[in-house]
Amino acid sequence: MSSAREDHVTFYDAVGGEEAFVRLVRRFYEGVADDPVLRPLYPEEDLGPAEERLRLFLIQYWGGPRTYTERRGHPRLRMRHTPFRIGARERDHWLAHMRAAIDDLVLPESLDQRLWEYMVYAAHSMVNVPEESGQAAQVVDPTSISVRGAGTAAEGEGGGAGEDDDGDEPIRVSLK
Repeated sequence: MSSAREDHVTFYDAVGGEEAFVRLVRRFYEGVADDPVLRPLYPEEDLGPAEERLRLFLIQYWGGPRTYTERRGHPRLRMRHTPFRIGARERDHWLAHMRAAIDDLVLPESLDQRLWEYMVYAAHSMVNVPEESGQAAQVVDPTSISVRGAGTAAEGEGGGAGEDDDGDEPIRVSLK
């Protein structure tokens, strides 16, 4: 008799294991290599290391070996992408290449949809530039943040101390 754990099939297994993720990520980076919007975001001349990092992350995320965390620690995706300008244009180019890569896997519809929904969610989560401005957010003091009540102007937006909705001072958190 097998245990419930042995009967459980991970998404990783259902799509074909490591081989499927190797194909997915290889196809994705083939598109990135020639993309004038995305290629400049990769500081390494060779995309191989970036390909390996994405492949290991996706394998781990979908239930495969935990090699990514063993080698690199917690994924911290937003933190790792902060140095790069990622706006709607970059997100959309990224998604176009990922869609093509997923299509090449020819997965059953339910698996394709689940993978695609995650990729869309992840891509939107990495955006760090407001769509309307086209400018990267500027951090005045990278060692602290101030939080004010809802409906009040944040520091630098014309609001002064004591203007928050409950009359309390803003909360300042040091990141040092």
